[in-house]
Amino acid sequence: YSPLGITFLIAAKIVEMRDFGVLLGKVGLYFITVLCGLAVHGACILPALYFLCVRKNPYKFIAGIFQAMATAFGTSSSSATLPVTLHCLEHNCGVDPRVSSFVIPVGATINMDGTALYEAVAALFIAQVNNLSMDFGQIVTISITATAASIGAAGVPQAGLVTMVIVLSAVGLPTDDITLILVVDWFLDRFRTMINVEGDSLGAGIVYHLSKQELAAVEKEGEEGVLTPFTGIDDKKPNGTDSAAITAV
Repeated sequence: YSPLGITFLIAAKIVEMRDFGVLLGKVGLYFITVLCGLAVHGACILPALYFLCVRKNPYKFIAGIFQAMATAFGTSSSSATLPVTLHCLEHNCGVDPRVSSFVIPVGATINMDGTALYEAVAALFIAQVNNLSMDFGQIVTISITATAASIGAAGVPQAGLVTMVIVLSAVGLPTDDITLILVVDWFLDRFRTMINVEGDSLGAGIVYHLSKQELAAVEKEGEEGVLTPFTGIDDKKPNGTDSAAITAV
């Protein structure tokens, strides 16, 4: 019954508006702004960070996780996309399973950069709809609060709407106006989930690149220190003579 409930929430807000056409235009601009922000972040900023750290073509890496990003778009859930993301990283991008199995589940919980961007833009949109001007301090507060709130957001569809209340309350904006963005949130949620998955995957690629030497050292130590049934038994007696041969029963 959620579509029916959302319909009545939006209808109640529309009835209160004097000029619905102007509001609809503002919602359209908000929709385009969020999409542009997510596009810049996903196509420029995240690949640039990957290139600076790894010095490899980031778009080739992104092509390897295309299936995971498509799944994220379809499910609107980074948690539901976890198996596909792990498969793409390990089989298409060559990321060590020890790295991907740690970074991706953690990233799906706390690394919600797409959600943080969306919540910051949504808060500014609600402020403009109410003809409230935000000073520099309030904008910084929105940015910090949106980042912190996104860390606690669940990896399920439209979880950002729940944490939006925290962001709006931090700067004294009316939380009732969240209904203004409900009409487009279901679609924007798919794009910000894609960015969340992309950020997690590129982060796993960066961690794998930076930890290659440590992983190789661990493998070498494991090969040299393989435990045997006689590990810890000295080969020499205290006087330097060979110990008695030990025979397996």
